[in-house]
Amino acid sequence: MEKSMQKYLDKAEVLIEALPYIQRFNRKIIVVKYGGSAMIDEQLKAQVIQDVTLLKLVGFKPIIVHGGGKEISRWVGKVGMQPEFMNGLRVTDEATMELVEMVLGKVNKSLVQLVEELGVRAIGISGKDGALLKVDKKYADGEDIGFVGDVKEVNADILFDLLEKDFLPIICPVGLDDDYNTYNINADDAACAIAKAVKAEKLAFLTDIEGVYKDPNDPETLISELKVSDGKQLMKEGYIGGGMLPKIQNCIEAIENGVSRVHILDGRIPHCLLLEIFTNKGIGTAILNDTDEKFYHGE
Repeated sequence: MEKSMQKYLDKAEVLIEALPYIQRFNRKIIVVKYGGSAMIDEQLKAQVIQDVTLLKLVGFKPIIVHGGGKEISRWVGKVGMQPEFMNGLRVTDEATMELVEMVLGKVNKSLVQLVEELGVRAIGISGKDGALLKVDKKYADGEDIGFVGDVKEVNADILFDLLEKDFLPIICPVGLDDDYNTYNINADDAACAIAKAVKAEKLAFLTDIEGVYKDPNDPETLISELKVSDGKQLMKEGYIGGGMLPKIQNCIEAIENGVSRVHILDGRIPHCLLLEIFTNKGIGTAILNDTDEKFYHGE
């Protein structure tokens, strides 16, 4: 009897620990960039959607921006084309763009369906809808990589309207240029641009790494809180490279443009979003302003 009682007391403790975070972020916008393995594994997918739905039900205003890189590559292979990347960006010709839009649309509606199944109203939109995402052509170190866009303008009014009507927006990173051509947008870039435009309290990246390391080869060097100036220093000294470099640059830019805090999380950990946001320890890397007070207390 005592043992089972302890189990319930432990549950109560968890809820009490979450309380100050729930109070602090009530009615605040959180943008979740959803990608990586957490999109492929059906069980992880369900858990991510549960997390975001729970955030919504305890008073946050979540927005999901999703990628679909692995799924796109699978379909590109299926139709006998060869996926091609330059500096980490997908080279997107007209035929690939058609496929990208088709696959992202499919992913988008499957996420809407999962949220709806949990009793929360979701609306899936692409960056084309209501000119949500306007783009310029993006180049990779001067190289033409086809229909890949750089977000130059976000029509945040659409998102504010949806949030006000109590919908959970799920955004597919496709946009239009001034001539109304369709462009693929890197989902990280799209999430950052959207987070800046809505002045999000938090921007969370679900990735396939545990967070930011001082030494990528040593898992003991995971940084749980990183100030912007320290992040810049690590980049300057060459500690941050590869695919992590544009991600950190995006994070820093988001914070310098009004986003309060950015989280880099391992989407392969079940319920990583809840663990990072509602516990004192956190599990990934939180990037914050130099003037911000330390956030996690205790162990």
